[in-house]
Amino acid sequence: MAKIRTLSAVALVGAFALTGCASASGDAGGSKELTYWSMWKEGEAQQKVVADAIADFEEETGIEVNVQWQGRDNIKKTVPTLNTNKVPDLVDGSFAKLAPVLAETGQAKPLVEAYGAEVEGDAVSSLIPEAYLAGDVVTVEGEDAPWMLPYSLTSDAIWFNAAEHPDLVANPPQDWASFLSVMDEMKAAGTTPIAIDGDVAGYNAYWYTSAMVGLAGPGSLREMAADETGEAWDAPEALEAAQMIEGLVEGGYFIDGYNASKWPAQQQAWSDNQAALMFNGTWIPTETGPYAAEGFEYSSFPFPALGSSARADFVGFAVPARAKNSDNAQDLAAFFLKKQYQDALGTDAKIIPIRPDAAVSDEMSTVTDALAAADSYYQQNDGISFPGYSEKLFWPAVSDLVLGKIDAEAFVETMKTGQVDYWKLNS
Repeated sequence: MAKIRTLSAVALVGAFALTGCASASGDAGGSKELTYWSMWKEGEAQQKVVADAIADFEEETGIEVNVQWQGRDNIKKTVPTLNTNKVPDLVDGSFAKLAPVLAETGQAKPLVEAYGAEVEGDAVSSLIPEAYLAGDVVTVEGEDAPWMLPYSLTSDAIWFNAAEHPDLVANPPQDWASFLSVMDEMKAAGTTPIAIDGDVAGYNAYWYTSAMVGLAGPGSLREMAADETGEAWDAPEALEAAQMIEGLVEGGYFIDGYNASKWPAQQQAWSDNQAALMFNGTWIPTETGPYAAEGFEYSSFPFPALGSSARADFVGFAVPARAKNSDNAQDLAAFFLKKQYQDALGTDAKIIPIRPDAAVSDEMSTVTDALAAADSYYQQNDGISFPGYSEKLFWPAVSDLVLGKIDAEAFVETMKTGQVDYWKLNS
């Protein structure tokens, strides 16, 4: 199993300096095409921005882009092709989806050309804030360049309707105790504090990950997951984080029926003002907008126990190791960092562009403010990218905790023993 390491800003500069700043104009042999399997579906706002960029890229370079709008299963569909001659030249997705499949298995090509290219006079490497690169796992050990080129960020937040809760705009809770106090006041007033779709395991995991990172710092959960003995789960923070989630369950803060409903029932209920808060990703305004209550004003505050850390998940491009048109693929990846497309991602698609100088929507302004104020960052699941670990062990255990099926002590024991078994099978 390949090891992913953190690449410092200094190392990045050194690696990119070796590549120069000229973008490649095609692969050896004069290929003028590439195949791109996109995570977006036709008609999505993000897809429209990418499609516009592709059209401009084809016109400017003469390179034909054979794009397939695969949707969120694009990486799952890529897996069977990785050791064949039919592998796509370019794919995109979140770090959490790409890293286990491509980086951890040695199936990702270092993006030397992409990071060494220039976009509108700026080196691509300079368009991604150093703070995100310095605190993130972006390269495979032994390689000279990152394997992923991010073009946008996702984060998470406690979302609420500012029109209904102006007090939260003026005075959001800053720590766990004040968060619980605010929710107790809501309950006393007859308001349901939190809506949560309990059947979405990844969403349930946000709660534990954020609590753990808040207690022990970014990377702490990933380090515990890497311990083949499982003894790292004896850390007091591991239990304390679980007890925080257990307290939410026992305190009755979650909406009635959350443990038996099907997504998106509860996020629909939340956007219809049937609950005050929802802890979820930056896509929530776009997802819930079509059915939100009239006059709903999206606002948010950071997870109250995180302190100065913030989740900053990369969404971006990767090139499979066996790609036949790697240079062309890297050209397109770099091309998409032009400001016009980054602005469109922010204003039209209402997501967070990777470029700090790009426009953002009003809905994202509270999240980008929180990101700017943070002094450290972490990825979904705190950057855990061991194949199958989250899906088979971590997410099911957290879901049992969030759904009230097990208590904090049982959660820790489940993780401790399950992790030993995981590493026996995966070492």
